[in-house]
Amino acid sequence: MYESVADAIGHTPLVRLRRVAQGIDAAVYAKLEFLNPGGSVKDRAAVSMIDAAERDGSLRTGGTVVEGTSGNTGIGLTMVAASRGYHSIVVVPDKTSTEKIATLRAHGADVRVVSGARPTQHPEHVRNLAARIAAETPGGWLAGQYDNPANPDAHYRTTGPEIWQQTGGRITHFVAGIGTGGTVTGAGRFLKEASAGQVRVIGADPETSSYGGGDGRAFYIESVGHFVHPESIEDTWPASYDPTVLDTVERISDQESIDVVRDVARRDGLLIGGSSGTAVAAALRVARTLPADSMVVVILPDSGRSYVSKYFDPEWLQRFGFDGVAAPVAAEGPRAVRSTATIGEAREALGNRPTLPVVLGRAKLEPVVAAEIVGAIHLAHVADAPADDPITDYISAALPLVGSGDSSGVVVHGGRVVDVR
Repeated sequence: MYESVADAIGHTPLVRLRRVAQGIDAAVYAKLEFLNPGGSVKDRAAVSMIDAAERDGSLRTGGTVVEGTSGNTGIGLTMVAASRGYHSIVVVPDKTSTEKIATLRAHGADVRVVSGARPTQHPEHVRNLAARIAAETPGGWLAGQYDNPANPDAHYRTTGPEIWQQTGGRITHFVAGIGTGGTVTGAGRFLKEASAGQVRVIGADPETSSYGGGDGRAFYIESVGHFVHPESIEDTWPASYDPTVLDTVERISDQESIDVVRDVARRDGLLIGGSSGTAVAAALRVARTLPADSMVVVILPDSGRSYVSKYFDPEWLQRFGFDGVAAPVAAEGPRAVRSTATIGEAREALGNRPTLPVVLGRAKLEPVVAAEIVGAIHLAHVADAPADDPITDYISAALPLVGSGDSSGVVVHGGRVVDVR
């Protein structure tokens, strides 16, 4: 029996993954963090940060909790805020699932949805906008999970000790996704200290995330990894993340994460989110190399119920090319134009084609990632424009997206056929 919802956070169960780990000698246990009252591991950081702010006086009675988040931390913050009489304003990127946004609003949060494809120095970047709102709101307090020491401290004080106690100290490998870095840093540090350095700590990261050595290109899995906009002045990592705690990082593709998400639901009966799929994929990869006396514990940050419109939806999977997709068909000439191109470069890329998508200005154009498409350029609009002009003022809305798994009929948009060749 608990006196408040915050008191119910933590003490989540460990469950062995038997069927997806079939044929693996080492034991793989999952810590079901989606059983926290707010539905994710972020409840731990949320209550820790609010408690710390109340202690130091930066959050006062009747105040407003503000945060920039992919959703889960915001849900934890709004849940605790509502239970203590605070208001909440949450800024989320536009790739956040509709279920998370609806949950935030159900808790009474004022939700601001902004583009996730902005450089870190842009005033409308998720974190910058949240900071400005907090500064301009009377009684506003910015949680700042990325740089707030109360984030990793929550896991050092609770998650790590729980795992050590639940396994009787038999854990040999700890796996967690790297988002803000709070979970893997805090829990990982405790487990290393408790085991005199014997527990190995493994970070699970999207393949293109810069944490694990990727180029920072966009990925589709929410709440994990580090996207780097090509126009960002510098790639700044969160202070909540201490990479020295980790022994290694496993890079997991979007496809593998989604495959594991669906496999765990169908074989082990656990409906898990995309970042949980990334973590389980990493845990299974590590476990396959270990002897039978090893024990791998993996954090499952949130539930698949927050993503039924994405990773479990056949139409979404087909639209973004994740469901039974054959090898890509080679095409002649450029398939996109960089947002940093000039009119002359755009005309050369277009050739005789009426239009091409415009993508973020990375050094390498291939592969074209749908999440980085910022609009379209039309030959008719640039035919007479000065060749040295940037294309910025000529970018139109993005074209309708047709996935490689879609039928050709989907190409019809608004009663007209779009660029069938």
